[in-house]
Amino acid sequence: MNDMKKDGQRPRRKLYGRRQGRPLRPSMTRLLAERLPEMGIDLPAEGQELAIADLLPPDRPEIWLEIGFGGGEHLVAQAEQIERSGRPVALLGAEYFKNGVAKLLRGLEPLHRNDGDGVPWIRLFVGDGRDLLAALPAQSLSRVFILFPDPWPKARHHKRRLIQDRMIDQLARVLKDGALLRIATDDPDYLIWIMARMMRRGDFDWLAETAADWRERPDDWPATRYEEKARAAGRVCSFLTFRRVTAA
Repeated sequence: MNDMKKDGQRPRRKLYGRRQGRPLRPSMTRLLAERLPEMGIDLPAEGQELAIADLLPPDRPEIWLEIGFGGGEHLVAQAEQIERSGRPVALLGAEYFKNGVAKLLRGLEPLHRNDGDGVPWIRLFVGDGRDLLAALPAQSLSRVFILFPDPWPKARHHKRRLIQDRMIDQLARVLKDGALLRIATDDPDYLIWIMARMMRRGDFDWLAETAADWRERPDDWPATRYEEKARAAGRVCSFLTFRRVTAA
């Protein structure tokens, strides 16, 4: 159960796993100190919505969110694709592992502008992505990525899995009609768990028409280091794409 904070702040969610790994090098510590103040997201008080208009530039109406971006490889690759294409997309990322946040910031350095304004269309939340979801306005996102979340394979730990019915409810709330939800996993039991929960809903359509549509990663879906490690270990990866639809 979450402990409530005082003064209208959001409840503290119990997190599992490491908050930080090896000590950061001075250069990475400096990146966190210099970049997070300009790119970080501070959540509003409990019961209030995050003011997207104050957070992101108005000329980027598409907002994509990656929950649990790990070392940031996918988010950096998406940012580079967006920069090359000129597509009017803004990116949000959520991650509670400090080392991963530092790696992402390092990967984004080439995109920073010379005028000192950084990358105004990318914003980061250091914490649990579910807390960010809860603060976002309804129908504010055009795409969400959840890539290789921890499968928590032991049955007694299944309650810790990120993909739960309440989580999917929140995703349905913040995704626009027609928006995409992309989920990847290399755990066959978690794949069954995810599909069982998604396929019983009327507000998401699974877009796969052939086996290749979920067994092979689409060209516009950049690989991650975790995927490469999974394949090297002989594990099979699954790539699921769902579209938010108006429930009948």
